[in-house]
Amino acid sequence: MDTKVLYVIAIAVASVSGGFYYFSGKAKKLDVDTAKNMTYSAHGVHLTQTDEQGNLYVRAEIKQLQQDMQQKTSQIDQLSAVMYKQGKADATFSARQANGYDDNHKIILTGDVVVTNLSDQGNMEFRTDEITGYPKTRELETQHQVIIQSPSSEFISQGLKANLNDGQYEFFKVRGKYAPNS
Repeated sequence: MDTKVLYVIAIAVASVSGGFYYFSGKAKKLDVDTAKNMTYSAHGVHLTQTDEQGNLYVRAEIKQLQQDMQQKTSQIDQLSAVMYKQGKADATFSARQANGYDDNHKIILTGDVVVTNLSDQGNMEFRTDEITGYPKTRELETQHQVIIQSPSSEFISQGLKANLNDGQYEFFKVRGKYAPNS
């Protein structure tokens, strides 16, 4: 056989197999954009998160979690969490449900919500049916009725704004009793 004929046959075979490989592989590739449309679900989640310096930031147990990657939202059932400050437990959170928005920069806790601010002076506990938390700034707010219990007082407030970083609290329409330690 002539070498020209062999070159032509080799080029034809290479073209056909290259075309087959190119077109068959491209149709089966996973489009990266479709991964953003996925919704993930998990049961029995145990979460441990650290801050930018590598210090323990939060630990949580979740019965069920659904996360929508495109909307950047999450739905949580049976949340129990502990936030840490400088390696020490600082606040606890529990709720029947939680909804996270904007990649969990805003979280709305609902259903038997209990938030406890742990401190050396004594724990302050907030009980309500709904509260909004901002984990990055460690702030809480609600317009719902809140029952507040501390070592020296017990009262009800129609709303709350709290900064867990500096212990500043703002209560609205307060009713209750206060007995300072003597």
